[in-house]
Amino acid sequence: MMQLKIPSEKDIIEAYRKGEDAVVELFHEVLTCIKDLSKHIEKQQQVIEELQRQISKNSSNSSKPPSSDGFKKQRTGSLRKKGEKSTGGQEGHKGVTLNQVETPDHKVVYGTVSCVHCQTSLSDVPVVEYENRQVFDIPAIHIEVTEHKSEIKFCPQCGKMNKGAFPQKVSQPVQYGDNVKSHAVYFNNYHHIPVARTAEIFEDVFGHRISEGVILQSNDAAATAVAPSTETIKEQLINSDVVHFDESGLKVKGKLHWLHVASNDRLTYYGVHEKRGQNAMDDIAILPDFQGTAVHDHWKSYFAYNDCRHSLCNAHHLRELKFINENYGQTWAKDMSNLLIEIKEEVNSTKAHNDHLDSSKISAFEARYDKIVEDGLKANLPPPPEKQPEKKGKLKQTPPKNLLDRLQSHKKSVLLFMHDFRVPFDNNQGERDVRMIKVKQKVSGTFRSDDGADAFCRIRGYISTIRKNGRNVIDAIQSAFKGTPFIPLAFIK
Repeated sequence: MMQLKIPSEKDIIEAYRKGEDAVVELFHEVLTCIKDLSKHIEKQQQVIEELQRQISKNSSNSSKPPSSDGFKKQRTGSLRKKGEKSTGGQEGHKGVTLNQVETPDHKVVYGTVSCVHCQTSLSDVPVVEYENRQVFDIPAIHIEVTEHKSEIKFCPQCGKMNKGAFPQKVSQPVQYGDNVKSHAVYFNNYHHIPVARTAEIFEDVFGHRISEGVILQSNDAAATAVAPSTETIKEQLINSDVVHFDESGLKVKGKLHWLHVASNDRLTYYGVHEKRGQNAMDDIAILPDFQGTAVHDHWKSYFAYNDCRHSLCNAHHLRELKFINENYGQTWAKDMSNLLIEIKEEVNSTKAHNDHLDSSKISAFEARYDKIVEDGLKANLPPPPEKQPEKKGKLKQTPPKNLLDRLQSHKKSVLLFMHDFRVPFDNNQGERDVRMIKVKQKVSGTFRSDDGADAFCRIRGYISTIRKNGRNVIDAIQSAFKGTPFIPLAFIK
């Protein structure tokens, strides 16, 4: 705590009695005290403002996830504009209305034996028509046990014993079939149901409780079964034009690891690593060989790969610009946000009839971009030397200055979506693919082993790819157990 020597009334009277020189000396001491106090107040004000800005950060104006907003969620304006479409199903949307089927599984006929008006018998009167009503329901579900019997015979010629050959998959006196294992994998990995609750579902729905060990063994077997698909997904991502990359923290054995995702609208690949940066990306082995366009946030490790183009997520930029406009009151941030949205809308409208923007429009947009960055830099000039704190090393910059430097130095990556319509405006695809893994951790907690985390990532990447290709998930898991996993077809460019 700062200690200030403030003259007392006694000191003032004593200086007055000593004469003019003593009064001047005392006055200089007071001035020095005021200057020190002013500097101290200024530092405190800076700390208070920085803390206020940190508190004001939420999922709508920064990269913080919605879960970090807590229970006191602020009513902030969304970055998305209100759509013109009305609520509910849109024209052309394929509905799922329940309709009667032509061949029901069961039929129940209700006869009429007498006239309800005059009580005349109708037993011999022919039926002229039926009024049909159909009830859709699920029959009682239970696990079936199939006994496999191998004949044992003795040869009448040599007397040796002979046995009938069991199928290769029937290897134990008692075991579970592929459908049981497929459902266990489906519940635990697709719907993120914890192991213990998955066992409860089997008991409640199928009338047979399986052990938690069976579920974990099924996961291991599924991770091995989908390996051919996983390798194909990885290879196709490396050869893709555009791939989204993202990473997020993940707990394994109680320690922080990192979940890495590489994906597009057809394929998803996950990898877990104890590192976040380039070492992990090298080990996962997609970015080192990738030569397309990598869409990501501004995490510096991505820029270590020079054989590919880089496109920065503008959804991140819009959130940061919103924060700067709200908390620093700098109008250039609002101007830049409006410009990026305007370019996005222009690209979207042009896509309907052309595959590129006119060069004149591109030049005009870039000129406005440069002018806004220039205005922002003028509004964030470094303080004069006498105002700078006496600290060694590089002077810490403000969030507005950090963002301006990025917008200036990575202009090509920020506006790449304007030059190449194959490149998206943001990295929402990568963020969506990461989100489901985070849901899994919130429901089930930390992964207990590295192998368990790796198995889940392989299975989940397979499932995500299945969904993106419009296939049935549980059918695809069953196919994997049968030795024929789903293999995505190579996309023809």
